[in-house]
Amino acid sequence: MQILRERRGMSRVVLAGLLGRSPDWVKQVEKGRIHAPGIDVVLGIAEALRVRNLADLTGRPDMHVDLFVGPGHPRLDAVRAAVDTLPFTTRTQAPPPEHLRARLARAWTARHSSPNHRQALGELLPNLIRDAQLAAQQAEQPSQWRATQAVLAEVYSLAQFFLAYQPDAALLWRVAERSMMAAQQSDDPHAIGVSAWLLAQAHRDSGPRHLDSADSVTRETLAYLEPLLPDATNDVLAIAGALQVEAGHTAARRGQAGDAWRYWDTARQMADRLPDDYFHPVTSFSQAVMGAHAVTVAVELHSGPESVRQAARADAATIPSRPRRARHRIEEARGYQLDGQPDVALATLAQAHEAAPETIRYNGYARRIILEETESRVTTRRRRAADLAVRVGMLAA
Repeated sequence: MQILRERRGMSRVVLAGLLGRSPDWVKQVEKGRIHAPGIDVVLGIAEALRVRNLADLTGRPDMHVDLFVGPGHPRLDAVRAAVDTLPFTTRTQAPPPEHLRARLARAWTARHSSPNHRQALGELLPNLIRDAQLAAQQAEQPSQWRATQAVLAEVYSLAQFFLAYQPDAALLWRVAERSMMAAQQSDDPHAIGVSAWLLAQAHRDSGPRHLDSADSVTRETLAYLEPLLPDATNDVLAIAGALQVEAGHTAARRGQAGDAWRYWDTARQMADRLPDDYFHPVTSFSQAVMGAHAVTVAVELHSGPESVRQAARADAATIPSRPRRARHRIEEARGYQLDGQPDVALATLAQAHEAAPETIRYNGYARRIILEETESRVTTRRRRAADLAVRVGMLAA
């Protein structure tokens, strides 16, 4: 525990805050002066230290358990039940694909407009998942079956936004794989692109060992979409651009600056082919979001000065999605922190909280910055961080 904490440059105060314990308790555990914590506490420690494999924390290779980062939402059980309950025996008549598409469009709108999008999605998803599964099962004609598969794929994609950063990796992967399978069966280029975009993110966020898989998904999907692009609709062009962005983010995480910026530049050119006011309903890909992607590339490359320069060029106000705007602010804050500007980082996180409180509450980077600054030697900064920690729900008032 101490080795992992120090390797991440984390103080005992920060780890204690993440665990809801005292710094002295952390010290006592690290020094072996108290009994080993129970499994719930061990899992909390693993989460706080971003341990992907429980064996890395316990030192026991027989405890090979892959872990996922994030708190559980109150609606997680209901969404899980909807995913796991297949409608093989029900006699309920499924709604037509057009009806499901209308509900799905409203769900995406709720996701982008709500300050707490997981709560909004958690209320809509259970019935939407069940009805989409039922429609796919009851489809009789080949054309109707493909149409319902496209809807089902997108419903699962919507579910991934709810499940991200929550403590059920198996459920996230189950949904991601079902989305990809349904998209392939639909033979719909847009559905395939959206499912691949999210599958690549799932691989990348699973750690360094999965970066090759993320690259494989993006490369193969882009190769599939490329012949379609000269006559593509805006939505297909946008998902291809979003996949270029994903390839750039993965390259940046590898430290491959040239490749990362090359992918970003290709995506920017594709965004310029879209109408000025276009905004992709799933990925947020648009001209307005390219500045935000540039900030993320610079941050993933660990370049503080370049992150700040890109942040100055990006205009968050033009991003219509509240959770996407909040995520951009968090990326800006990471850049300011890298550049040695913690006060600006905290002010930027406050803007993220104003845009979408739930987004910052689930974001590990934001939580880390806030907790680090709650132990700052600068009194005003420490107070500002503590106040933000209370508002985010990380510390008691």
